[in-house]
Amino acid sequence: MTYCVGLRLDRGIIFASDTRTNAGFDNIASFTKMHVWEKKDDRVLVLLTAGNLAVTQAVISLLNESIVAGGEGEEQPSLMDVTTMFQAARLIGAKLREVHETDGVLLGHDAQSFSASFILGGQIKGDTPRLFQIYNEGNFIEATADTPFFQAGEHKYGKPILDRVAVPEMRMGDAAKLLLISFDSTLRSNLSVGMPIDLLIYRTDTFHVGEKRRIEADDPYFKSLSDGWSRALRDAFANIESYTNDY
Repeated sequence: MTYCVGLRLDRGIIFASDTRTNAGFDNIASFTKMHVWEKKDDRVLVLLTAGNLAVTQAVISLLNESIVAGGEGEEQPSLMDVTTMFQAARLIGAKLREVHETDGVLLGHDAQSFSASFILGGQIKGDTPRLFQIYNEGNFIEATADTPFFQAGEHKYGKPILDRVAVPEMRMGDAAKLLLISFDSTLRSNLSVGMPIDLLIYRTDTFHVGEKRRIEADDPYFKSLSDGWSRALRDAFANIESYTNDY
């Protein structure tokens, strides 16, 4: 399984993804699920992947081959040529359908497990920062002020804190803290999501990656955040009036 999240703010977009993948309890490995394309002073595109690793890797390979080919012989432009984030989302959806059409027929009934989804975000010059969730069928939706974040994979444990706290006007440092708390909640409740965590911060109109780092299990800040959040929850619980004093 996996957990990926993207949060669009007034100040930019923050992305985070875990690195665990498994094909059974005794076959666990780490693969990055965060892919970045950057053209200085022109565009930054970040793609988070979830689902079948063979599908997601095939889609990434097709996207990269299209860039290397410079669009020659391609029906669609590459990620380096599209002029809006909407076009980038359409392109990724088309590549995903291409993989399904090529390999899905050969898998037959097993094709039901041959699924993937993506979170795409970034900014292209002349366009605003935008965030999309791309589904297994290749269609997609875009984040709005009412719904500023998207999750993929094992999202249910990390969603409550995002629902309660995430607002577009947040500062980037607070938003990064929020995403890591969301991850901490998921890690505590689901063994299929695992460290390390890839974190990326993109600030509006900079057209370059502001910060990209890998957070390991022994990272001092993450350990402090995890311990502090646990204490804060216990304190909040203790300070709320009991249902009844009869017991």
